[in-house]
Amino acid sequence: MTGLDVITIPEFCLVLLIGPSGCGKSTFAKRHFKDTEVVSSDACRAVVADDETDQSATGDAFALLHFIVEKRLNARRLTVVDATNVRAEDRKGLIELAKRYHALTAGFVFVIDEKTCLQRNQSRENRDFGPHVVRNQLQSLKRGLGSLKKREGVSQLSVFKRSDEVDAVREIRRTPLWPDKRHLTGPFDVIGDVHGCAAELEALLDDLGYDVATDGEPGSRSYVVTPPDGRLAVFLGDLVDRGPRAPDVLRLVKSMVDAGTAFCVVGNHDDKFKRWLSGRKVAISHGREKTIAQFAAQPEGFAADMRRFLDGLISHYVFADGALVVAHAGLPAHMHNRASGTIRSFAMYGDTTGEVDEFGLPVRGDWAADYRGRAKVVYGHTPTTEAQWINGTICIDTGCCFGGRLTALRWPEMKLVSVPAQEAYQEPIR
Repeated sequence: MTGLDVITIPEFCLVLLIGPSGCGKSTFAKRHFKDTEVVSSDACRAVVADDETDQSATGDAFALLHFIVEKRLNARRLTVVDATNVRAEDRKGLIELAKRYHALTAGFVFVIDEKTCLQRNQSRENRDFGPHVVRNQLQSLKRGLGSLKKREGVSQLSVFKRSDEVDAVREIRRTPLWPDKRHLTGPFDVIGDVHGCAAELEALLDDLGYDVATDGEPGSRSYVVTPPDGRLAVFLGDLVDRGPRAPDVLRLVKSMVDAGTAFCVVGNHDDKFKRWLSGRKVAISHGREKTIAQFAAQPEGFAADMRRFLDGLISHYVFADGALVVAHAGLPAHMHNRASGTIRSFAMYGDTTGEVDEFGLPVRGDWAADYRGRAKVVYGHTPTTEAQWINGTICIDTGCCFGGRLTALRWPEMKLVSVPAQEAYQEPIR
């Protein structure tokens, strides 16, 4: 517990209240959450047995509790579980549900002393939670406390050791998830995979009406980019590899992101190059050797600065009240505006089958063919000769680094703007 009177949690998450009977979980839930958000084991027991104290109905009660939790998480609704949850095996199924629906898990742990819990239990009618029950619950809780974050996957913990700490909490503040930019309505210019093609990016931004001020020679330029009419640029990732000026592309995009005039999602090439910058073992292929060579000529500190920038790129963004979603390799509807490692992987690599083709490239599933979501999804990753809409999705990677074009989609105009590559910087494998 931090001692703060305000605790922040993700606005969409599974909240586990964890503690022995009588520790104050239900009172805390009633104070800080809507009645409809709280799924109580006692209430479920009452539904199936007309008696919230009927322990013989516990199995059916928890089956109902898990059913309700699953339906709420599927609908992307914050859900609070009010049950003792003191054993890891009690929490396991709930945490698995959160992972299945790409919800973060927050835990509020009530390590309140046995005497206080017993006094509260005695004041409640028709309850049989004596000293041995509460003592066993507290012991189970303390034994498993260390595993909640390390092994069970609870991403955020608040631990209360005294009742006054519980009472001191004034507000549970809900913060949007990282992808959630629904309040931004544009207009946007979504730009496909750049792959180190800085000259083409400068030309495309110029055609889109951006003022691109440069300082320095190609390969070591700095940029000040001013958008027209309050527009925002959105880059679909894969800023590096294959093209001749990846450092300039990174400088340009980072300058815009830092200025608040652009957003950028992570591409698989960005992620792998970041891993190389961090000293991790990464295959030097698919044009990565070019970026590595270009970085060798950069000033001291540049690599570390760009590693931090790439490390901060997230999986996807949701704009315009949920009408527009951008992700490097696309994203199916059930993953929009949620957060998990699975979502990040899909957003970078797409729907891979785990197999490779005769060229050694991953075999990809066609997620767009089955897409039926409300949002328009704009993505790149898989080069195409011509961008076209499929079921409300569009791939705008038109293979600039391979001698094609660098393409942008203007939103909400739904207009495609592109510039030709100055040359083919790398031959495609296929």
